[in-house]
Amino acid sequence: MSDHQTSTDTKFTRVLGRWDVLAVAFGAMIGFGWIVLTGGFLQDAGTLGAVLAFAIGGVIMSLVGLTYAELVAAMPTAGGEHNYVLRGLGSRPAFITSWSLVFGYVSVVAFEAVALPQTLLYLAPDMLAGRLWTVADYDVYASWAAVGIAGAVGITLLNYVGIRPAAVFQGLAVLFLLGVGALLVIGSAIGGSSEHLQPLFAGGVGGIIAVLVAVPFLFVGFDVIPQSAEEINLPFKLIGKLVVVSVISAAVFYMIVMFTVGSALPKAELAKSDLSAADGMAALWDSQTFGDILVLGGVAGILTSWNGFLLGASRLLYAMATSGMVPRWFAKLHPKYRTPSNAILFIGGLSVLSPLFGEQMLVWLVDAGGISIVVAFFLVAVTFLLLRQKEPDMERPFRVSSGRAVGALAAVLSLGLAVLYLPGMPAALIWPYEWIILGVWWLAGVVLVLRLPNIGAGHDAEERLVAATHGTRNRT
Repeated sequence: MSDHQTSTDTKFTRVLGRWDVLAVAFGAMIGFGWIVLTGGFLQDAGTLGAVLAFAIGGVIMSLVGLTYAELVAAMPTAGGEHNYVLRGLGSRPAFITSWSLVFGYVSVVAFEAVALPQTLLYLAPDMLAGRLWTVADYDVYASWAAVGIAGAVGITLLNYVGIRPAAVFQGLAVLFLLGVGALLVIGSAIGGSSEHLQPLFAGGVGGIIAVLVAVPFLFVGFDVIPQSAEEINLPFKLIGKLVVVSVISAAVFYMIVMFTVGSALPKAELAKSDLSAADGMAALWDSQTFGDILVLGGVAGILTSWNGFLLGASRLLYAMATSGMVPRWFAKLHPKYRTPSNAILFIGGLSVLSPLFGEQMLVWLVDAGGISIVVAFFLVAVTFLLLRQKEPDMERPFRVSSGRAVGALAAVLSLGLAVLYLPGMPAALIWPYEWIILGVWWLAGVVLVLRLPNIGAGHDAEERLVAATHGTRNRT
């Protein structure tokens, strides 16, 4: 047994190494959105404007990531944010944070079950057969839904049988993603045109903001690391560092995509494309085969994001159950696989059903989930600041320099991103659909609070958190 592993500090199995952790977080962040949205970003902000927007977004999320890095190293228990806010702010703020994140995670998991068949339509446009019904003006076909359902069953089973198989799958898919990124860079060097890079900037500050509003959706995923902290077999300090490294890696990936695809075709042509990055790749290599390869990279991104968020959401529900905030049923660990099996089956079941609702309904769901995730980021940053003040002597294996400034910036910038979703702002939620979805979710949360009178206690979870934090100090 290694010097940073114990057999008593967790009910989970500690098997994740450096590459596993990076692959889980990076893969969760690099989903499918970049393939669809790149053309619009380039049109809105210009080539360097889009690159700059992602650089700014990377800085914002790195600041948030730094607060996470310190907290996950200090409190390395399953459920991540749930535990931090529970300790720093108490049970009700912890419920708000966790309930927000569960919504955000589940919305992404559900959407990936729609993104998978929608992406494969690019490769097999004749796959539609057996029209079932129409939801929000979108025709749902049996063959299309079957692809999404099959993917949901596969990802759910992969997570059910243990985190090691899920991590191995994640690692292989991320390697393929990185290979696609390398082909983009080589293709840009060979077939790119400096003329296509023009305009370098478009839309002024508004153009950059138009790209920045996508930051919460495109960067969420690094926080999956804290969710799986009890399954990571690394020194706590290194876990904190990997949170920040994963965010920087995602920012660099997005910046490379913006520049390389921007060199492929004129902006107006890319903006009209349904899969702009794929068409850009095909143009760079003058071969549709390479466009198809990039689409397969998109499929890999869908699967890595799907896998990562199912992992994170299930651990978060597990943590909430141990605190008495959701039914105890979600706290069951499989006796053999050491996974939160009931939580995995519940979330997997939702993703199995989601293709039946069509694409537009799921787009609304993801948009509504975006603001929930940013609210959670804000509360974690506030918790970071309060714990620095309330518990200055807490053991912090990874300690952020200039912590108060970093925490304050993370809180302010997170709040600023949340404001962008309000009426009249660039990313305003669509009325009434997205607001209704958000309202129904929080109505369910209120019902939970009323039905669980002990939600204000959380003593078992707090004791477990303190024990885990102080019982494994050798893993620093």
